[in-house]
Amino acid sequence: MTSAPSAAARLIAEIRFDGNGLVPCIAQQHDTGEVLMMAWMNAESVAETLSTGRVCYWSRSRQALWRKGETSGQQQRLVDLRLDCDGDTLLALVDQDGVACHTGRRNCFFRAIRDGAVTTIADPLVDPKALYGA
Repeated sequence: MTSAPSAAARLIAEIRFDGNGLVPCIAQQHDTGEVLMMAWMNAESVAETLSTGRVCYWSRSRQALWRKGETSGQQQRLVDLRLDCDGDTLLALVDQDGVACHTGRRNCFFRAIRDGAVTTIADPLVDPKALYGA
């Protein structure tokens, strides 16, 4: 007798991963709506995120799972994981501990066009050296 696929397996089957087996995931602070970052997920990172409740991404540079906050302590706890209408983008509603960006800023979207120039609109809240021991 075979068991029915888990909810996680059913969700993963609905995702339209790209040719590299990846899907973009937007992380958003669940209570404020602040967009924190975008990262990539594969089927394994989606499954781990759903099973542990801690957000796990796929690092393209390291070619390995990237458990958000594993090094820095700035982890993301999953509140809800949503799939867009086309099945090719995920939205992770999270509870972010501290900063989300590796630059020490609250989010990764700290540059904007102001007066015709690209301008930094948010300063680091934490020194990246303190986060990563560099």
